[in-house]
Amino acid sequence: MAKPLAGIRVIELANFIAGPLCGTLLADMGADVVKIEPPQGDMGRATPPIRNGESVSFTALNRNKRSLVLDLKRPEAQEIMRKLAAKSDVFVEANRPGALEKMGLGAEALKAVNPKIIYTSVSGFGQTGPDRRRAGVNLIIEAFSGPLSVTGEPGQMPVRPGVQTADVFGALFATYATLASLVGAARTGEGRIADVSLVEASIAAAAWEAAEFLETGQVPQPMGNKHRLTAPYQLFETSDRRYVAIGTPNTMLFEKFMRLIGLEQHLTDPRFATYAQRKANETPLLALVEPAVRRMNSDELEKGLMEAGVPCAKVNNFKEVFEHPQIVARNVVTSVEHPRLGTMKVTRNPVLFDHDGPGVPRPSPMLGEHSQAILTELGYDDTAIKALVASGVTKLATPAQPKMTAAE
Repeated sequence: MAKPLAGIRVIELANFIAGPLCGTLLADMGADVVKIEPPQGDMGRATPPIRNGESVSFTALNRNKRSLVLDLKRPEAQEIMRKLAAKSDVFVEANRPGALEKMGLGAEALKAVNPKIIYTSVSGFGQTGPDRRRAGVNLIIEAFSGPLSVTGEPGQMPVRPGVQTADVFGALFATYATLASLVGAARTGEGRIADVSLVEASIAAAAWEAAEFLETGQVPQPMGNKHRLTAPYQLFETSDRRYVAIGTPNTMLFEKFMRLIGLEQHLTDPRFATYAQRKANETPLLALVEPAVRRMNSDELEKGLMEAGVPCAKVNNFKEVFEHPQIVARNVVTSVEHPRLGTMKVTRNPVLFDHDGPGVPRPSPMLGEHSQAILTELGYDDTAIKALVASGVTKLATPAQPKMTAAE
């Protein structure tokens, strides 16, 4: 048996998160992902923490790939890319629109050497339109696309999400586009060109907020940690100064919640009788609920709500997440051997299959680790490869130094 994407070769030409995460998701499923890097490497290789010359952050986003160094400003490197594209199924790139066309590596140029190739472009604002070449990193995308305007407390400066939402949304939509194109190519033999905009991916993720505005014309406002449509559905502070997320999206759950916190006498209040009425009367409802919850211990509250079947969770830090029995039981953390970093703890792919599912058979590559092997596969002999190295077209990985542990 083989993984779902075994036999599929993907070229990845991207930095940081969106493009590389797309490549990793494909690699996890068995694709041979060849990561093309400039001589100085993916810009993500410079992100801390750095240990023994390697970025630990980079390793989290680039497992299961092979690294080929090419200086694409050189015609010889561009020719190598076209040879590689002729033998590949997918090309994933995340460069500023128009940049690759100038090198003869745009979608039409690569389709000329391989009509079946799937060309997935990831960019901040898309391949067309007046802002197509506008610079856009994660925070700028969150600001432009709307989600940042509804994040944080009403009347206060917006608070950026604690994780890279725009980049991750873009990576997921790019992966979706690539997989859909692969299915189509298997049926028709025809490749596709996919244009994935991080801005539009973030707009798509703001489904409720976009629907509210498009239907009513009213601009959605930030609501702190409250829910846009239902109540109570938010974070509550407890007696031990922890925060507990509690959601009651239907009347049955609301009634269970109210009984657990000792407010069952208010269940006959007509203001709280229905889903819509609870949201309309959220202020008087919270005036009752918040003091009641604040008198309770977070562990006792969470246990009681779980036993009652009411959705809830303490706000866990990452230490608590990785030590939680559920996460331990599901083996979310696994180990991989890196040539410079030694044994590393990493998170596995969140998808589990009954067989031949994603794994981490290969750590993230060192810069140029696979240049020699990939060029050999393309027909270059040792003499030619040495000449390419000497002229700066490519680069081979430097030998691994003695391994250092994180404690060292």
